[in-house]
Amino acid sequence: MTKARTLADNFAADINGITAGTGITGGGTSGTVTITNEMATTITAKGDLLAGTGNAAFDNLAAGSDGDTLLADNSQSTGLRWGDNLGYTAGKNKIINGDFRINQRAFTSNTADGDYNFDRFAQLNSGGTVTVTPQVFTLGAAPVAGYEGTNFVRIVSASQSTSTNYAALIQRIESVRTFAGQTVTASFWAKASTGTPNIGVSFEQGFGTGGSPSSIVVTSITKQTISTSWVRYSFTTTLPSIAGKTLGTNFDGNLNLLIFTSCGTGVTGYSTDVGLQNITAEIWGVQVEAGSVATAFQTATGTLQGELAACQRYYWRNDSATASTNYHTFASGFNSSTSRLYGLTTFPTIMRIAPTATYLAAANYNTYVANALTAVSGFTLDTANVNNITVGFNVATTPFTAGQGGTVVAANNKTAYIEYSAEL
Repeated sequence: MTKARTLADNFAADINGITAGTGITGGGTSGTVTITNEMATTITAKGDLLAGTGNAAFDNLAAGSDGDTLLADNSQSTGLRWGDNLGYTAGKNKIINGDFRINQRAFTSNTADGDYNFDRFAQLNSGGTVTVTPQVFTLGAAPVAGYEGTNFVRIVSASQSTSTNYAALIQRIESVRTFAGQTVTASFWAKASTGTPNIGVSFEQGFGTGGSPSSIVVTSITKQTISTSWVRYSFTTTLPSIAGKTLGTNFDGNLNLLIFTSCGTGVTGYSTDVGLQNITAEIWGVQVEAGSVATAFQTATGTLQGELAACQRYYWRNDSATASTNYHTFASGFNSSTSRLYGLTTFPTIMRIAPTATYLAAANYNTYVANALTAVSGFTLDTANVNNITVGFNVATTPFTAGQGGTVVAANNKTAYIEYSAEL
């Protein structure tokens, strides 16, 4: 009876007689197997890899450091390199809300310089008219297969005509220490409505306010042209060291990413090679990470809840628009006098600094005490910290009893809100 051959038997038969450096024909159906002294001596240390450099050409890729990740990189002769794992895991993207999912301000159209739109993003513009609007992807039309984006941003610049005109989208990344002295890559998907206009990227290293901080340092990267289809563009540079610089005393230093869709030659130090442009540009999937390669896009936290909390560190809108009733609660507390309710609001996450608070007209709010509604006539901000805020809500009459508990609610509407900002 013939003994059945095992996989091990087959392998042994195929390599039987092969000796390094002799160019021996092995068994099996795959033809000639040649092992040369050159190949054998190219491997010099544990963990080395043989990597192709071209047709019938190879080289040694030395082992990386413990914990490194093997990355595809077409700029390398082998098409591979080892990368610091820290830069390619959760948290690699320093842009919060890069997929434009969070829109707490519920913005629909902004034209003013400095206006915030999608959370963490603001517009910068001078001259002409620059209109920023939120857009929604048609199902299946998002630019990344397997990542079905919801929203993107549209920037329309018009009537820009002088050298100091510009239009840009900005995100201020907390701490000027971020990526200081490192190679960094910004990437995003973009497209134009017509033609092949330019788009450019600049970084600002800001040393904050208060005291005598160092001046802002600007690093601009060569422009790229965009098309009328969604394409991912990347911009790589090395940010200057901050050695010898002086931080402000208000702890608000930052690294700013600016994406220019128009920039005149008079905007010194920034993306002037973009030029003045009256165009419609659309952007999605913004990422800033360490290294010279744009890796797969992911949001800063990797989860929707995490991204919302990250946004709320800088801005929180307590909004009645999504409430189930017209009497959404804004604060709870007690009556400190017959005409004043002392209310406390706790923030959903710790904010960057004690925020400023913005209220609508007092008529949008009521106090609710002892089953009775009373119109609010004014506000007195008492104290704020990174966890909560206390506000005095005044009424024109004197219906309260000191020490009673009560709340502040929307005045039978879904338009009332209170917003808290700790933006950089």
